[in-house]
Amino acid sequence: MGYVAVKGGTIAIEESIKKLKYERLKNKRILNVEDIRGGMRGLIDQVMSESSLYSEELAAIAIKQTQGNAEEAVFILRAYRSTLPRKHYTKVVDTNNMFVERRISASFKDIVGGQILGASYDYTHRLIDFDLSNETIDEALNWVKEFEAQYIEKEDNTNLGKLPKVVDYLRKEGLIKSCVDDNSEPLDITKKSLEFPSHRSERLQILTRGQTGAVTSLGYAALRAYGATHPTVGELRTGKLDLYIDNPLNSPDDDDENDDFYIGDISVTEVESFIPNMIEKKYGKKELEFVIGYGICYGQNETKAIAMSIIDNCLENPDDRYPTSNEEFVLYNIDSVESTGFISHLKLPHYVTFQSKLDSVRKTRKEK
Repeated sequence: MGYVAVKGGTIAIEESIKKLKYERLKNKRILNVEDIRGGMRGLIDQVMSESSLYSEELAAIAIKQTQGNAEEAVFILRAYRSTLPRKHYTKVVDTNNMFVERRISASFKDIVGGQILGASYDYTHRLIDFDLSNETIDEALNWVKEFEAQYIEKEDNTNLGKLPKVVDYLRKEGLIKSCVDDNSEPLDITKKSLEFPSHRSERLQILTRGQTGAVTSLGYAALRAYGATHPTVGELRTGKLDLYIDNPLNSPDDDDENDDFYIGDISVTEVESFIPNMIEKKYGKKELEFVIGYGICYGQNETKAIAMSIIDNCLENPDDRYPTSNEEFVLYNIDSVESTGFISHLKLPHYVTFQSKLDSVRKTRKEK
């Protein structure tokens, strides 16, 4: 359930909303939506992922409206998303065709196409850069101009749109089982209420739009003590995926890919983790194999995608001893709107129920 504010005390509520706007404007500074879009990439990616709505502009507006409060921004974007008509479905996207901007493997040092570090805080010292407080737009523009002249215009023969998957190395050696393609229609949790046991398509959808901190915390919990053997990131890649829809003028039976409509691209982070799994063989022998945990989400959202791959494996290969293998526990608790809404509803009036409890306590004490 999604809790929202109750009606009542109209004048007081209107004054509260005015005070909220005053808090946003009292420093006499107005954030430009384009500045948020250009300078808060990480927050925009997080909000888009948790909202299941890919629009940098709308995410920037929501962040401005909520004064940087991610949970409120996600709430209003989810609400807006629910009003939109669904006119088309995109064609199935093959991430093998991702235009890669960053690609690393913790499993192999040398991979075809090479490790591409891209843009990441992983290699910084994570010390505050006090120079940013005096940064000017002219300095920024000059730096970008020099960078583009030095790197962007260089020729590179590597086809970043056709880099092979690292997992294929292990499949060729028979160390990871080949999977049978499941081309059945995925279930959509925004159109049909979740039921248990759930389908993997539902689990992945909930995980990818789960609250980033919650997904990360459960992934960490699984690693630390609750059912996940230490995985290795087989491949993490961030980049752009082209999206196509069927020609709306064609008949349903017409499957001419050359007639598809290109509608744009999206940035995503994809992770395939290799998780060791000891299997029992005949005569008490044990054999080590690897299973895959999968994670994908909007934007550059790497920690969440890795944690998602860990939880995906926990739910796909459950161990009843651990809460991280309980799909109801995991899937209900990581949803940002559901969880923050339920916690926030505790601020709303509970006068009648509390007075009832209070009367019960008074009566018990009086009888004693």
